[in-house]
Amino acid sequence: MKFHPRTSRRLFGAVGAGALLCTLLVAGPALAAPQVAKASGEGTCKLFDNPSFSGWTSYAELGSALERIERTSKGKVAVDVVGQTQQGRDIYTARVGTGDRVLLVQSAVHGNERTGTEALLGILKKLGSSNDPATRRALENVTLVAMPMVNPDGGELNRRANVISWDDIEERHPQLEGAPRAWYHSLRGDGIELPGFDLNRDFNADLDYVPQPEDLPGDPRDAGFFLSPESQSIRDVYVDLREEFGEVDAVVDLHHMGPCNALTGGEQDGKQISVALDYPPLGVNDGAAYQQQWPLLDQDKSRRYALAVADGIRDSYGSQSPLAAVGRYFHPEDREYAGQGRSAFALNGSATVLFEVRGQSDDFGQKMKGMLVQSVQTGLESLIDSMATGEVDTLNGDDFFAYPDYGWDTSQD
Repeated sequence: MKFHPRTSRRLFGAVGAGALLCTLLVAGPALAAPQVAKASGEGTCKLFDNPSFSGWTSYAELGSALERIERTSKGKVAVDVVGQTQQGRDIYTARVGTGDRVLLVQSAVHGNERTGTEALLGILKKLGSSNDPATRRALENVTLVAMPMVNPDGGELNRRANVISWDDIEERHPQLEGAPRAWYHSLRGDGIELPGFDLNRDFNADLDYVPQPEDLPGDPRDAGFFLSPESQSIRDVYVDLREEFGEVDAVVDLHHMGPCNALTGGEQDGKQISVALDYPPLGVNDGAAYQQQWPLLDQDKSRRYALAVADGIRDSYGSQSPLAAVGRYFHPEDREYAGQGRSAFALNGSATVLFEVRGQSDDFGQKMKGMLVQSVQTGLESLIDSMATGEVDTLNGDDFFAYPDYGWDTSQD
């Protein structure tokens, strides 16, 4: 079964390559003396005040890594280019497995959030080259489509936003000439005087939506407008998979969060959280206001998939390991972001899971980076296995609430 997104073109040969490449990204200032910040419930949280953005796979290295993974997989992994950024960088997918259950995972929609890229390369290498029973089970029952770096323009600048001006948007969407800028488009970001979007606000549950001037500038609670090529590419991959398989079982969105959040409750009470997980933030009563227009929304399904991740990380490392310091991401009942990809795809019937890894890409040294990548990879592999065995279907989504938060859920105080 071949994957041919409407915007894709084959990048490498039919038989492809595979070894994980996690080499250093050149440049960046030298590491400064550690900065110490207080962390609730635990002594200190050590960060670098002027870090070197190193140790992460760059855009150029990503292409080489995917080529090797494809080649050495001997046909198991297929790599495609499904779009290009405003600055002309390719947006890749890598597909592996032949199962009927579909998992779409995208990483680095915020360019300075990079553990997901490394974790996905590790998973693709493993699935493409291993032959153990768990790998065979995964390949037979699940189709994984990975988008390991969907915002390479922002990634090359080590910043959150992509790089695109409003003039560029008007050129791409002539009907918007003279319309106000979308609320999530900024003229600068992370100290860099270049305009761009928070791409994680540029999604719409109406997958056929065409930007209209009367809808701008929009509102943080409402849907986005598919203005940028990156969000359009993610949308197109999702639509093509849904047309091919009938549905996309789950979409996982890999991010980073603040560096110094301590768990409140649970077996690691007061210790630094490693990965926070979440289901779609769609307002009160689990998005009840959306249910009539979007009857496929299933918040319990999303919580079951998030629970499979959390349980898998905890069971892999033991309840006291720093790698297993998993909790729930900030999710008051009224939190509402319909313009996030995880919300838009959930409204279309997919389970969606947010990973928020502790700290940004440039906050920590190599040891901590390696640990956090390991946690993400373990969580994703646990989800894939749970989908392959069907265990994810038997979980109780309410059990997700048994995991601790990091001080925001006052109802548990």
